[in-house]
Amino acid sequence: MTRKVRRFSGGVCDLGLHVVWCPKYRRPVLGGRVAERLDELIRQKADERGWEIIALEVMPDHVHLFVKHDPKSSASYVANQFKGFTSRVLREEFPHLKSRMPTLWSSSYFAASVGAVSAATVERYIDTQWERPWKKGDGS
Repeated sequence: MTRKVRRFSGGVCDLGLHVVWCPKYRRPVLGGRVAERLDELIRQKADERGWEIIALEVMPDHVHLFVKHDPKSSASYVANQFKGFTSRVLREEFPHLKSRMPTLWSSSYFAASVGAVSAATVERYIDTQWERPWKKGDGS
């Protein structure tokens, strides 16, 4: 695998994060138009920050994201940028998300740094979320 590094003033880096977060109470509210809009918003925020999305999958009850970010952004900052922005916009555009839950996202998230050796593995894992045996025939 060829390493693709990003150049910044004062340095070169290759930082990747696998971030997963869920709606409050793990409710399966991320389907249809909500899922499509969430995908757009995540990509918009990444572009705004200069981050590169390697893989993104919106499941009915959670989001998987593999993103390359700058060295000044911590894992918590990256996760919270996506969660805060998407929550505000989605709850404005889809009123049912306001009436069903006190907040859109759970306060927790999972974040793991991804080394160059395992980056392809993480990307493959995210890209094949819908192929999981326990998801087949689920209908959600």
